[in-house]
Amino acid sequence: MINRTRRRVLAALAAAACPLAAVTMPATRASAAGTVPRFSHVVIVIMENKNYSDIIGRPDEAPYLNSLAVGGALFSNSYAVSHPSQPNYLALFSGSTQGVTSDNCPQNFKNVANLGAELISAKLSFAGYSESMPSNGYTGCGTSFSLGYVRSHNPWVDFSNVPAASNLTFASFPKNYSLLPTVSIVVPNLCDDMHYCPRDIGDAWIKNNLGGYAQWAKANNSLLIVTFDEDGSIFGFGGDGNKIPTIFYGAHVRTGTYGEHITHYGVLRTVEDMYGLPHAGASATASPITDVWN
Repeated sequence: MINRTRRRVLAALAAAACPLAAVTMPATRASAAGTVPRFSHVVIVIMENKNYSDIIGRPDEAPYLNSLAVGGALFSNSYAVSHPSQPNYLALFSGSTQGVTSDNCPQNFKNVANLGAELISAKLSFAGYSESMPSNGYTGCGTSFSLGYVRSHNPWVDFSNVPAASNLTFASFPKNYSLLPTVSIVVPNLCDDMHYCPRDIGDAWIKNNLGGYAQWAKANNSLLIVTFDEDGSIFGFGGDGNKIPTIFYGAHVRTGTYGEHITHYGVLRTVEDMYGLPHAGASATASPITDVWN
């Protein structure tokens, strides 16, 4: 009896000396496990040309994205890998800029590893949804002088091992989210992605077009990833060191701000690890994101 009482007293003293132990333990377990959940669906939306500080902490300009940041996992040290836009889209999709240093179109890569081909080879599914693209399977370049579609923001069309059936207009995005492919990438047009139009227009576009999916994802083992292609620098001026907003929102996501250094390659690696896929290009040496999961 005395020994039992003594043990209870010692345990109480230990708890008083370290009152946060019970709170911090889940984070330690999640990090130590080094695993990524397998989601039923992942939707990645890629926005354009905004510094981290242009979006995060600016609820006046981007109220919906800031609400996702508060309710999800916000990465405070997320970086694009290059300039201008096209190399970053290629990096996120294929683990490499593929030697591209401009937005010139078209680009064509034969049998080069990429996320879409990896998913299809694994008997899973992939689709890219581009707003304002003229038709499904379209391979034209579009023009950056419009507010519409440009192929330089659509990397999957550049790869011979991704079928035309995976290249879809955003009008094809399912209203019944359970019919989505395993992984989808959504690219708004040149206005709605914030490239040419104000932040609040792009923010409202995400809310109106993907807000329903974001809420559905939380209850249906699915994930929304919001990221940007690059920061807002112009000819090297006005940027944030290529620091961009990246947010994970959905099932299994532990809310908070995470300070590890991540890039497009780490995001790609994380999605590949969700499904046990091979690693394309530089994703093979990038660290997967393992500390944000409940």
